[in-house]
Amino acid sequence: MAELHFFTGTMDSGKSTLALQTNHNHAARGRQGRIFVTRDRAGNGQVSSRLGLVHAALEVDPDFDFWRYVVTSLTQGGRIDYLICDEAQFYTGEQIDQLAKVVDELQIDVFAFGILTDFRTQLFPGSARLVELADRMNVLQVEALCWCGKRATHNARTENGVMVTEGEVIVVGDVEQTAAEDGTPVTAAPESDADVAYEVLCRQHHRRRLTAARAKAVSLAPEPLPFG
Repeated sequence: MAELHFFTGTMDSGKSTLALQTNHNHAARGRQGRIFVTRDRAGNGQVSSRLGLVHAALEVDPDFDFWRYVVTSLTQGGRIDYLICDEAQFYTGEQIDQLAKVVDELQIDVFAFGILTDFRTQLFPGSARLVELADRMNVLQVEALCWCGKRATHNARTENGVMVTEGEVIVVGDVEQTAAEDGTPVTAAPESDADVAYEVLCRQHHRRRLTAARAKAVSLAPEPLPFG
């Protein structure tokens, strides 16, 4: 029986690496699949991982229809045994419904990969729908770490070095500055001059807005002189 799988974790937990490994494992067994992605750091039509792996993929825009694509491919004589869907947090709820229909009506396995929450600690629409519909939800075992060494559970965004909790949900930024993997491209947001970066934090330091840079600055600050 085909199933809808959802693999999730914070930034820098190896989701894209696992997506490419999953595709390799199935292709090595003679299965034929399609890889989809949206807003990958490497640019349109590519799935890339921080380990340097890159694979061509079909770009998913908000109007893309998975059901129509698969049915059209099959009626034209194509073969599809599975779908790999990276950066699924950016898919619309309707697109997730389409993927579930592909599984149920066409018996094609779907493997979706994405982060659960944005920098505001709120669920992405695509991820929320996957939580509701997935046959299997898997939390990645490669744990990303906060700067303090604790398990990172939250994704943080900084603008000009200052952590923010309000703003557009999808803003691209230079994730290399924080060695984080958030699934967005690394070009600066065209509508803003802000220096945007991403970082993973534990819940405690996300609540305190205490990023690695701020923690370092606080530790280097001179102590006040004693009175008397």
